[in-house]
Amino acid sequence: MASGKTDIFDFMTAAVSNFNAVETIADLLRIEGFTELRESDFCWNVQPGGRHFVIKNDSAIFAFIAGEEPAASPFRLIAAHSDSPGFRLKPNPEMPVGACSGGADLMVKLNVEKYGGVILSSWMDRPLGLCGRVIVCPDFDFPLELESRIVRLDEPRLVIPRLAIHFNRAVNEGVPLSVQKDMLPILGYVSKTLGGKDAVRNLLANHLEIDPEQIIDFDITLYDLQGPERIGADSSWINCGRLDDLAMAWCAIQALLEAGEGENTRVAAIFDNEETGSATRQGAHSPVLRNILRRIAAEATDEQFLALLARSFFISADCAHAAHPNYLEKMDPVNLPRLGAGPVIKVNANCKYMTDALSAARFKQICAMVDVPVQEFVNHSDSPGGSTLGNILTSTLDIDGVDMGIALWSMHSARETASLTDIALTIRAFSAAL
Repeated sequence: MASGKTDIFDFMTAAVSNFNAVETIADLLRIEGFTELRESDFCWNVQPGGRHFVIKNDSAIFAFIAGEEPAASPFRLIAAHSDSPGFRLKPNPEMPVGACSGGADLMVKLNVEKYGGVILSSWMDRPLGLCGRVIVCPDFDFPLELESRIVRLDEPRLVIPRLAIHFNRAVNEGVPLSVQKDMLPILGYVSKTLGGKDAVRNLLANHLEIDPEQIIDFDITLYDLQGPERIGADSSWINCGRLDDLAMAWCAIQALLEAGEGENTRVAAIFDNEETGSATRQGAHSPVLRNILRRIAAEATDEQFLALLARSFFISADCAHAAHPNYLEKMDPVNLPRLGAGPVIKVNANCKYMTDALSAARFKQICAMVDVPVQEFVNHSDSPGGSTLGNILTSTLDIDGVDMGIALWSMHSARETASLTDIALTIRAFSAAL
């Protein structure tokens, strides 16, 4: 049987959006013998050692290996997220620029909205592609049957051109950027036969080899066409987009693929929309994970299920900040996570992370068992910092857990940097945790 274990460079090349990431993960799981369960199925009938996954709205995926007695097996969970900050096309995105058009061709730019806390300038002057989900109607017989198609268009290549310094002498002095004005990608000269106001729909239809009228709607985002690169003096770092948080998702899935049958039910939960608050049906604020766990343990009574949760443990895996050599004053003066020094436990006195001394100690013990070094991150005391999946999940699941992640530079940039050593160490730690 072919192996679903893949190289992170191949994974990051394929996982250009939340939708593409989930499709890629599902393909890896199928290769390894996991079968898909659907929420609409009336009875899952999960058997001991059963290997399954559930996809939610095409952009979140939950994979598990059932324990030796599903109704009495505690859960060992790793949670990550599939989404990353970027830009999404608005409805009717084409914006012809008549003054720049000529002859039979229209100059077209695309109307976009930013997604999450993106570093705007990092997306400028890069070749960009289109990717995401297209909703199609194969035929027009009523009732309409809708299908999702996951797409990735490497051509045509878009660009968000920066204004030349000759027109903006203050460009190197921290000039604010407007998403509505400065960040609109240029599609280019579009033939009128392609349809200036329907260019995107026609491009998607051509790619899918369907009629444009069959496209009902789409969730399309931009992505950086440059693939992942090895960098650093010893080539031990990876530089690419979406490491936050697909690197953690990849580690979770790889650890699950390495797991055999055992007493516990092992779960990798890859949510969507963490970057915008998780308040969607595929996000961590929803009951989706609790519902899946309850159906795995369907034969347990409610009281038995609560006891299972009390005996369970989960890891909220979302990337952490590495100490930046040029901005050390931004970090806590003592706790300075380094690239290549191991996974990072995230701590916050105001409970923005779910980590406490007990859960941190438990994770440290897990790492010590497999010789994985551990670092700790805490915010500079004058900086509030952000939050992540852990304390969101505790609002729906009463499970002990820890927030952690690998250390990154340039979080939320179009391209981020992490250590391949940290990724390997994290997989080892996750395998021990499961």
